[in-house]
Amino acid sequence: MNIAVGGKKVLIIGAARSGIAAAKFLVARDAVVALNDQKPLEKWSEAALGLKELGVGLVPGDPPSWLLDQLDMVVVSPGVPANIIPIRYAERAGVEVIGEVELAYRYLKGRIVAITGSNGKTTTTSIIGELLRAAGMEVQVGGNIGQPLISMVENSRNDGWTVVELSSFQLETIKEFHPTIAVVLNVTPNHMDRYETFTDYAAAKHRIFMNQTENDFAVLNADDSIVSSWAEGLRAKVREFSVRKEVAEGSFLRGEELIARTNGVDEVVLKPSEMKLRGLHNVENVAAAVAAGIAAGASVASMRETVKRFNPVEHRLEFVRDVEGVKFYNDSKATSVDASLKALEAFANESGKIVLILGGRGKKAPYAPLANLIREKARRLILIGEDADTIADELSSYTSMERATDMSDAVLKSFAAAESGDVVLLAPACASFDMFESYEHRGSIFKSEVLKLKRN
Repeated sequence: MNIAVGGKKVLIIGAARSGIAAAKFLVARDAVVALNDQKPLEKWSEAALGLKELGVGLVPGDPPSWLLDQLDMVVVSPGVPANIIPIRYAERAGVEVIGEVELAYRYLKGRIVAITGSNGKTTTTSIIGELLRAAGMEVQVGGNIGQPLISMVENSRNDGWTVVELSSFQLETIKEFHPTIAVVLNVTPNHMDRYETFTDYAAAKHRIFMNQTENDFAVLNADDSIVSSWAEGLRAKVREFSVRKEVAEGSFLRGEELIARTNGVDEVVLKPSEMKLRGLHNVENVAAAVAAGIAAGASVASMRETVKRFNPVEHRLEFVRDVEGVKFYNDSKATSVDASLKALEAFANESGKIVLILGGRGKKAPYAPLANLIREKARRLILIGEDADTIADELSSYTSMERATDMSDAVLKSFAAAESGDVVLLAPACASFDMFESYEHRGSIFKSEVLKLKRN
């Protein structure tokens, strides 16, 4: 569904990756575009500043009322809260306010697999893309992972699939966005610095189903009490996945085998021990991907070898290096407490201990869920970032800990604390923006510091 934007006055709020992509897209279709960000211009990226050459107006700080009074549309970037004054002003004036994902959907060709959840989105999205590609389908992958959805419009095809990772922030601003297959992995406390209540956060995730019909599929985690409860009332056909019990339709772990069940017929996908991915949470991610793959028309046979050879995605339980018997793992994408818990669980059966690097910009979620595993497995906590004091207050009684000034210091202190056979794990349970540009930047710095370590 293409919409005419030629001559329309559009304000894009948020001058990061998706905002820049939306500006380029709209200017190419003859819209009159202004790009706004709270940062002063000297802190804007070169890519954002370069839009001026395309005719985009650059508006730092609060947009003036005279500009807001002229608008036909506002496009909101994911990191921008939907309740800020310019957005409320525009909505009261009857101006349409949408997100970059909604804008992209109105031009996108083909069918969509959309994946959301508190944890595991990127790995699951990447696996689904590979599964569909191996089954001979035309596929592109993006959204909250890699390139913005708006940048994928030009390469979309009527006979193709777009596999898109979506955050709760992106789902807040959809209106007509309609995935053929919607996957929800889990819903655990996250982004409580943005949402007033956990219910509000869960409701944002649930919006992924709002435009589905009886011809679509909803893939739900049968082991998550909140997600599984959503099966009632959905218009789409429900498929489930589980690592704890059998499901009527979907995929599940039975003993040492991952099973796909379709129309009452069971097929063995593979044994989790054959996977390169670590941890029960990754078995869960693969189960979700398999259920989505079957819904899209992929065969179990076509998916089996793809799952076996799939490597961990960068910054997600990524093995970096072994130094004198100490193994370093980068899980910088563990930006929530639950994600860090899953990372710890992946090493629960290791004979050695874990030196855990925690901290960053907290999300107002309690760290208490980490306590038991930290008491059982952690040799020491190395604390970084703004929330170090809060983490210390909540977890200091469970193991020893020390502060680090930066990532270089954290790596050196973690290596000094570790013994041969131990794991040093970066799984911060926090956002990265207090010290780094992104979780990718944080993970890359961690890896570079680990690679500098010298053997005795």
